[in-house]
Amino acid sequence: MTDNEQAITDDQRQRAKLIWDHHQMHHEVRPVDVAIGLGSHDLGVPAFCAELYRAGLFPSLVFSGGSNPTAPERFPRGEAVHFREHALALGVPADAVLLEPSATNTGQNITLSREVLAAAGITPKTVLLVSMPYMERRAYSTARKVWPEVDVICASAPLEFDDYLKTIGDEQLVVHQLVGDLQRVIEYPRLGFAIEQDVPEDVQAAYGSLIRDGFTRRLLTP
Repeated sequence: MTDNEQAITDDQRQRAKLIWDHHQMHHEVRPVDVAIGLGSHDLGVPAFCAELYRAGLFPSLVFSGGSNPTAPERFPRGEAVHFREHALALGVPADAVLLEPSATNTGQNITLSREVLAAAGITPKTVLLVSMPYMERRAYSTARKVWPEVDVICASAPLEFDDYLKTIGDEQLVVHQLVGDLQRVIEYPRLGFAIEQDVPEDVQAAYGSLIRDGFTRRLLTP
């Protein structure tokens, strides 16, 4: 990497990978009633949705998300709109895609997508949530809280940690995101936004040490 400001040390990489592994649910992907592509800055989400649709794993797909709060310039017309366009370019038919263009957080991604589906006459029993790799656990714990009656499966593009770092191109940014998402996994149950998730001691230690190293950009403000 040419920009030293974006690099992380080998030790930080090892600690970040512990958190990365914990964020992934390792669910077995299987046919479901509907999929929801959760908005983010990562076009890997709609690309993976398109791949799973072409594999016949679901008949209907919702893309959810308004303006990205941390990078609004990334998708100026909103995450869901850009995700839909990307999926259509990859061969997903327009009549298979529903749009939820307003959500600004994961809870809204799920609750507003549920409303969009209901308006379309779809009441799923099984739902596949497709997200960025480090967002799987937060998506799962949120869905179990706000939509407990459905069977939820989480998935993301099958990338190894080092490959994801190369894809994003900014190692420090990824670590900030990993730390921020783990804080939300820990704190959101207390706020009523998600169900409790066990965080192993080694993951907690990695999390604390990366915060001490200054990876605090995505932490919740008091």
